[in-house]
Amino acid sequence: MSQHFLLSAAARTLSVGKVARMSEKEAETVFAKIRWADTGGKPVCPHCGSLEAYDCRRPNGAPRWRCKGCRGDFSLTSGTLFAFHKLPLRSYLMALAIFCNEVKGKSALALSRDLGVQYKTSFVLAHKMREAMASEDRGLKVGGEGREVAVDGGYFGGYVKPANLAENRRDRRLAINQSGKRKVVVVIRDKDGRTIPATFGSEAASINFIRSRVERGTTIQADEASSWDALNLSFPMKRINHQEAYSLDGACTNAAEEFFSRMRRAEIGHHHHLAGAYLERYARESAFREDLRRMANGEQFRTVLALVAKNGPSRDFCGYWQRNCQRRSPS
Repeated sequence: MSQHFLLSAAARTLSVGKVARMSEKEAETVFAKIRWADTGGKPVCPHCGSLEAYDCRRPNGAPRWRCKGCRGDFSLTSGTLFAFHKLPLRSYLMALAIFCNEVKGKSALALSRDLGVQYKTSFVLAHKMREAMASEDRGLKVGGEGREVAVDGGYFGGYVKPANLAENRRDRRLAINQSGKRKVVVVIRDKDGRTIPATFGSEAASINFIRSRVERGTTIQADEASSWDALNLSFPMKRINHQEAYSLDGACTNAAEEFFSRMRRAEIGHHHHLAGAYLERYARESAFREDLRRMANGEQFRTVLALVAKNGPSRDFCGYWQRNCQRRSPS
């Protein structure tokens, strides 16, 4: 019997302990080499792109440079998702290592305990890392001529607790007895592993989204739900009746079900509640983890850190607790 990848030595190339033992200088070097990989860690002005900058480090020792071109000052995290940070840089690298080491996800409460920070701090930090993970699938299309993708939906949130007495219980499947907060995560999963999730009020509402993200000529595999009937006009389809089989005559939605398995485990084992404005962020995090499940944790760490450096300050979570922004679904 072959060994699971996560049990192999190849999956373990970075430990939280290794990051915790870094000095601040070593942490700065790691961040700089990943952020400015093209220049070997040499600072590049985020304002004008100039390579001509000199050190103007502050008395407290925080790294800082001044650009000779635009005369602007910048730090290691200026213009990144970690801009305006208040914790030591090593704490952010530890948060990344902890976050990447978790296979199903990491709750903000557990992260706050690991880092020794307030829940508010870890909540914002975790969502910034989710924002970095989700940044690569903006505008992404999957499939193509002769290729296949799986489409499926899973409902999350809006739990209604049943009444204590049996005679007072209502059929929670009926809309009148629901909370109105229940949403469906619709996922498009390429056979090669690329995953694109999004949230909707119903599966039928996702048809235009699927059409915009799947290349023409792609064969779509879906279950027998009537929500997907409209896709017959745009794509060749293979349908599977799950009352008969999970896979039959080349039709199955197992690729999509693998994603939902990971997300359900994240909901049950870590977060316990996925709903509302944040549901799509958790879905995109699960998609990232599913797509990179065969990547070593050290490589995942560098990938997420590179995305943190590539993306500018978060429009949703920069000054979140000061109400300096409005909550939005990621675009």
